[in-house]
Amino acid sequence: MADRAKKYSSLKYSAAIFETFYLLLLLFSFLASGYSKSLANIIISKTGNSFLLLPVYLLAISIGYYVLTLPLSFYHSYILEHKFSLSNQKIKDWIIDQVKAGILTYIIGIILVFAFYFILDKSPHAWWFIVSLFWIFFSLILARLTPTIIIPLFFKYKKLSNEGLRQRIISLAKKMGVRILDVFEIDFSKKTLKANAAFVGVGKTKRVLLADTLKDKYTDDEVEVILAHEFAHYRLKHLVKLIFVNACATLFIFYIIFVTSGNALQFFGFASLSDIAAMPLIFIYFIIFGIVSQPFEAYISRRFEREADREALEVTEAKTAFISMMNKLGEQNLADRTPHPLIKLYFFDHPPIDERIKMAESFKDKEG
Repeated sequence: MADRAKKYSSLKYSAAIFETFYLLLLLFSFLASGYSKSLANIIISKTGNSFLLLPVYLLAISIGYYVLTLPLSFYHSYILEHKFSLSNQKIKDWIIDQVKAGILTYIIGIILVFAFYFILDKSPHAWWFIVSLFWIFFSLILARLTPTIIIPLFFKYKKLSNEGLRQRIISLAKKMGVRILDVFEIDFSKKTLKANAAFVGVGKTKRVLLADTLKDKYTDDEVEVILAHEFAHYRLKHLVKLIFVNACATLFIFYIIFVTSGNALQFFGFASLSDIAAMPLIFIYFIIFGIVSQPFEAYISRRFEREADREALEVTEAKTAFISMMNKLGEQNLADRTPHPLIKLYFFDHPPIDERIKMAESFKDKEG
C-alpha cells in the first residue's frame, strides 16, 4: 500500500509541475509570437465593436487553453484516478463536469477581468489597490455562494439521514461555538472513492457536508473528531487569518504588477497594460507568484491544520478514534504518509498522516 501511495503521489505531483511550466510556456509563446495581438485585431475587425473585444478574447484564449491542456487534464483527473482505483466516474459525467467547470470559470473570469480593466482605465495610478479590494470582496461573495450555488452544480446533497449522528454533530458545533444551518450528506461516490468532510459557507450559509464515502465507512466517533477538526478552524479564527493572508497576497501581486509591468510590456511590444492583448502577461505574473509563494502558503496551512488537530483532540478526547480515522483516510485516499521533505514543503497543505498520528499518540487525554 505504501509503495502504491508513493507511486500515485509521484505521478500526481509530476503532472502538476509539468502542467504549470507547460502553461507558462504557452502564455509566453502566445505573447512573444504576436498571436495575442493578431487575435485581438481579428476580433475587432470581425465584430466592429470594441466592447465585445474583452469577452470574446477571453473566451477564445480560454477555449485555446482548454484544448491545448486537455490531454494533461484528462490524464491527471480521469486516467490517473481510475488507474489507482480512486474513481468510478464515467467518461460522460467527466465531460459534463468539465463543461460546467469551464462555463463557471469563464463567468467568474469575465467578472474579475472586466473589473480589472474598468478600474485600470478609471484610476491608472491607484488601480492596483482598488482592484485588490474588489477581488478580495468578490472572493468573500463566492465563499458565501459556494454551498448554495456552486457545489450543487457538481454534487447533490441532502440532510443527513443518520439522525443520531446529525444531532451529535449539531451538539458538537454548539459546544465549539459554531452556528451551522444543518448537516448534509453529499454524493461523492458517483465521482470518487476518496473520503472527505467540509465545513463550508459564510454567515447564514455555513453548513457541514459529509461525503457518503466517509459517513458509510467511519464510526460516529471518527466522524465526530473529523468535524471537531473542521470546527476548530472556525474556533481558532483560522478562516479569518487565511482571508487576511490571501488579501495581503492579492495586494502584493497587484502592486508588483503595477511597479514592474512596464519592462515586461516593453519586452513583448506593448505600450500599456490596458491593451487587452497583454492579458496573458497578467496570467504569467499570477503563475510565477503562485510558484514562489506556494511553500509559504503550504506552511501556513500545515500550521493551522496541526492547531486544529490538537483542538479537536482536546474537545473530543477521542485519541483512539482520531488515530483510527487517520489510518482509514490514509488508506482510502492513497495518501503519501512519509513524503520527501521537498514534496512536503511544496505540496502538502496538511501535515503527513504519520506526523498527525504521532502527534495524537503523544496527546494526553482521559483515555490514557
